[in-house]
Amino acid sequence: MEDKIGRLIILIMCCSILKGAVSQVYSVGDESGWSSEVDYGSWSEKYNFTVGDVLEFTYNKGQHNVFEVTESTYRTCDASSGVLAKYESGDDKVELTESKKYWFICNVSGHCLGGMRFGVDVKAGNTSRTNLDPTPSANSGNAFDTWSLGLRIFAFQFLLRLFC
Repeated sequence: MEDKIGRLIILIMCCSILKGAVSQVYSVGDESGWSSEVDYGSWSEKYNFTVGDVLEFTYNKGQHNVFEVTESTYRTCDASSGVLAKYESGDDKVELTESKKYWFICNVSGHCLGGMRFGVDVKAGNTSRTNLDPTPSANSGNAFDTWSLGLRIFAFQFLLRLFC
């Protein structure tokens, strides 16, 4: 019985590792972070987002914030209604948990209207990722995808040996 419980614990750990292996962390604004100098519409169009991916917003706490909002609030930049979530730590991670369109704004006065807003269309499943930036950055998916494929193969072989 103890042997089966141990195997179950290992299986659960492997599944949690695999969940992380198929998701990607995107640093919003790449090296510039969440600031007023970035064209976030262009930034978000460089990537294909899938369920489980994470958006990381890095900014100076108190100078900016991140509000997840409805499309209507996004279009008007009026956060008096339609706010789904608020992030204000300066290092916010938002997991994209559903296949839908997400909308984000900075609610500091004038920032949203000045361009600190974007939407991402999140797809289900693991679609192929594209990076239209001609120069690879630290956020490029190629190295991560290679690593995650290797991890998945290793985990699969481990599970085969464990249960067969």
